This record gives sequence, C-alpha cells and structure tokens, in this order.
Amino acid sequence: MTSVLYDAPGPRARRRNVLYTVLFLVALAALIWWVWQALADKGQLEGAKWDPFVTDGRAWSTFLLPGLENTLIAASLSMVIALPLGALLGMARLSDHWWVRGVGGTVVEFFRAIPVLILMLFANAAYAEFTDISPDTRPLYAVVTGLVLYNASVLAEVVRAGVLSLPHGQTDAAKAIGMRKGQTMTYVLLPQSVTAMLPALVSQLVVIVKDTALGGALLGFSELLASVRPMSANYGANTIASFTVVAVIFVILNFLLTSFAGWLEGRLRRGKKSTGAVVGADTVAELSTPGEHVHPDEPGEPGGRTARDKKES
Repeated sequence: MTSVLYDAPGPRARRRNVLYTVLFLVALAALIWWVWQALADKGQLEGAKWDPFVTDGRAWSTFLLPGLENTLIAASLSMVIALPLGALLGMARLSDHWWVRGVGGTVVEFFRAIPVLILMLFANAAYAEFTDISPDTRPLYAVVTGLVLYNASVLAEVVRAGVLSLPHGQTDAAKAIGMRKGQTMTYVLLPQSVTAMLPALVSQLVVIVKDTALGGALLGFSELLASVRPMSANYGANTIASFTVVAVIFVILNFLLTSFAGWLEGRLRRGKKSTGAVVGADTVAELSTPGEHVHPDEPGEPGGRTARDKKES
C-alpha cells in the first residue's frame, strides 16, 4: 500500500526496522548501565549524597529556592520586556518607510549577532561605570539587559516571519475598508499570526529561562545553577546530586512553560474554528475614513450604509 507522502514498507523493511529498534534499545540500556555503574563506583549513588534534598530542608530554603526565585525574576522581567520590544522591532522591519526599516534592521542584526554572554558582560561593565546601581543588584540588571537585547532581536524575526506567512488577501481586505497600515498590523495581521508564531515564541522563552544560568557563571548572579557550588561545599561534595536536582527543576520549569503554550495554542485554534472574527459597529465607524461613517442601526443592510450612500439616496 502506498501513501501520498511515502511508500509503505514491505515485509523486509518492517523486519529491518524492528531489528534497528531492538539494537538501539540494547545500546541505550548498555549506556545507562555503564553510567549507573560509573556513578556507583565513585560513590555518587550513596544515600548520604541525596539525603540533603530529602531529609534536610535547609538545602531548599537556603540554596535552591532562593536561586529558583532569582531565576524566575530574571526570566520574567526579560520576557515581559523582550516580547513587546521584539514586536515593535518586527513591525519596524515591515514598515513602508525605508528609514524605519533600516533602523529596525540594524538594531536586530547587530544584537542578534552578538553572543548573549558578551551582552551581559558589557551591560555589567556599563552599569558599574555609568550608574550608581548597587553591586548586589547589578548582576540582575546585567542579566536582564543582555537577555532582553538578544531575545528581542530574535523575537523580532519571529514576528516578521509570522506576519509575512499570512495571505496577502488579509492586507488587501483591510485596505479595502479604509484601514491604515498601523491599524492593519494591530487589528488584522498580528492577532492572526499569533497562532503561527506561538511555537517559535515558546522555544525562545525556554531559551530565556535557561540563559539566566550564564549570569551565575561569570557575573556572580545567584540564580538556580549558581546554587550548586555553595550547596556542594556545605553538604560534602555531592556535586552530581546537586546538578541532577537543578537539572530536574529546569526540566519541570520548561515543561510547564511548553505545556501552557500548547494548551494556549489549542485554545486559540479551537476559538478560530468555532467563532469568526467580528468587527463591531463602533470599531467600523472609527476605522472608516472621515465622511464615510457606518450607520449599522438600519435593518436589512449588513454592515449598514455609509453617509455618502444616504446622501445619494
């Protein structure tokens, strides 16, 4: 049996696929066993290494939870600032004015080409040189600044690609009812492109959460990953256990974020299937050009008649 996309595998191909699957599972089991034995030989699986995370609440209250709080603060601030800034830069790159496109494109390409760690280091040095920000809070400002500059540039490209993926008929229809370019972008294009952009947006938000660890590596920002070093020193060289717990927390954070995004995307798609976009009479009257306001209070005329139609009649 054949399909439009591929040829269905025959008996030999199915046997070969089963063989490859079995070999892969055997190799994976062997790798897991080897890692497990290596950790056991080094004493990393002893109960004493993991007890601080189960029986001693100080490991959480002193190290993990404060680090998690700082990670969430830095990531949340970066998301809140980078999302609207990226949308503005993306719309600037789609502008009809060449100088707006030029400025937006220069900003996006410049900050997108610089590694986010260099942006953090530069921001930290700039804050130390030109501001009176306390050294205790300066790493947070530097981390958020670097994350915002880099991720806003990436999100600008996501927004631009999402808007350009829409059919040109959407823009033509908006022009036909008298919408200006800014109104078309705000009320027509951006709302429709959100569903298409959502997977890329979520992946970039996950990157923001993970990149907060760069501030702890070189700037002394006390985020979640940075809590491993003092925690290991206080609880007897349980480095592997500490890294494992931190990695699990990061996995849970990103899983919750992607799960919420998946739920939101499904809700948006179901909403588009069940209801159509309805433009209210007040909105149409506001968006119409002067002298052609819509009067929807007359029955039997979908969308109402314009003032010019009334005058001619």
